[in-house]
Amino acid sequence: MLRVKNIKISIHDNNENHIKDKLNRLLKTNILNYKIVKRSIDARDKNNMLFIYTLDVEVDKEDKVKLTDTIISTPDESYNIDITGKQALSYRPIIIGSGPSGLFAAYLLSLKGYKPIIFERGKDIDNRIKDVDNLINNNKLDTNSNIQFGEGGAGTFSDGKLNTLIKDTNNRMKFVFDTFVSFGAPPEIIYDNHPHIGTDILRTVIKNMRNKIIELGGEFRFNSCLTDILIKDNKVKGVIINDKDKYPTDALFLCIGHSARDTFKMLYKNKLDMTSKPFAVGIRIIHDQNLIDDNMYHDNKELLGHASYKVTYTTKEGRGVYSFCMCPGGYVINSSSDNNRLVINGMSNYKRDSGYANSALVVTVTKDDFGPNLFDGMHFQEKLEEKTYNYAKGLIPIQYYKDFIYNFKSDEIKTNAIMGKYISSNLNDILPSFITSSLKEAIPEFGKKIKGYDNNPILCGTETRTSSPIRIIRDENGTSNIKGIYPCGEGAGYAGGITSAAIDGLKEAEEFIKIYKPF
Repeated sequence: MLRVKNIKISIHDNNENHIKDKLNRLLKTNILNYKIVKRSIDARDKNNMLFIYTLDVEVDKEDKVKLTDTIISTPDESYNIDITGKQALSYRPIIIGSGPSGLFAAYLLSLKGYKPIIFERGKDIDNRIKDVDNLINNNKLDTNSNIQFGEGGAGTFSDGKLNTLIKDTNNRMKFVFDTFVSFGAPPEIIYDNHPHIGTDILRTVIKNMRNKIIELGGEFRFNSCLTDILIKDNKVKGVIINDKDKYPTDALFLCIGHSARDTFKMLYKNKLDMTSKPFAVGIRIIHDQNLIDDNMYHDNKELLGHASYKVTYTTKEGRGVYSFCMCPGGYVINSSSDNNRLVINGMSNYKRDSGYANSALVVTVTKDDFGPNLFDGMHFQEKLEEKTYNYAKGLIPIQYYKDFIYNFKSDEIKTNAIMGKYISSNLNDILPSFITSSLKEAIPEFGKKIKGYDNNPILCGTETRTSSPIRIIRDENGTSNIKGIYPCGEGAGYAGGITSAAIDGLKEAEEFIKIYKPF
């Protein structure tokens, strides 16, 4: 087959006949079939918006087509991992956590015959949904089964975005997307420039993936929290689950997520090398989705669906402010996992049809802000979450932007953009002054890029868990200073989203496969 790049199709002519016609004229031969490899939108000219395609094309006389920079032979993009390990396993590998990194590490190991055991502190997805609903509707928190913890990890209750900035030279990303589709994700995630699954579909995908891992010999244990590690001669020998049950292992994958604060402390006690790292905190900003669609797609929004955005700004003091985890057609939700602490996040279903757009607007936080010690960043997050909880009496604090600017507590606000209980507040009384001043400087600048962006949107507090405040150090072989321990994913400090976490899980599983042979 041939790979043809930079095929431009008007959004008004986006159909199979127009695509084939353009290919026929370009290749000057009969088109037998084609497959979309990549599709993006060029919306720079509102009067001539285009879809930009990369296509794999089957033609009847391929040898007659002249190859160019934009017409090449279709490359081999298969993901092939050979088993090269020679060392025998005494015990099955153990994976802690069933978020993206844990699931994909487990999936690859299961495909290769290693039969991993996956321990998840939270519940299976069906029971987890009930606990999340109880938090949203009744403000009742289960600290082990919530938006952060449970089957699928924190990304399960998000927009399900699959964007990542990492370069994929080993076809891991394609494998991740193909795997998601094979378990029920929308096929367009393979080629769309801004792919997303949506929390409603992602739940089913995760369940199907779990069932396949079990079919291949893997095993899941829910309601099973890692509480200690057994170490001998600087080598992992096993784990203790729920403070009582011992399980031996030769290899331990730590896919713990960015909110496993108790686990970080346990790892420190066991002398794993770790370091603190920068992160970002801030708010969620809510707009009418039509405002974002009008800005991005103008009169073409009916053809292009709901738009997202990305904004960045550097303050006069040199501090970064940026949008994060933008949710078109989504909701703001209570994402707490600790008693008497409150944190929020955004969530969208596949159709993105809530009528509201929300995004985190966050400000960079470094050691200069939180301190030099290992857990100072984590304690910074905890204190801000406690302050948020106490100020808003356990509810989500919200405020109009204009009141935020002038330091007034908003009058009663009513909105359907928040899924859960909220209360009108003054975010200036919660957030550190360097955060509020940075936001106040940045939002008007964003209003110059997106018309109406600063026209009195609703702000919600607080967004604190954009990434892990801790990184577990690993060597060139993917292991920690305690041999046999493979830290991976967001919680270990090596990923920032569903796709990058899944890829990191694959990378760590590959390192394991280099050493051990399957049963």
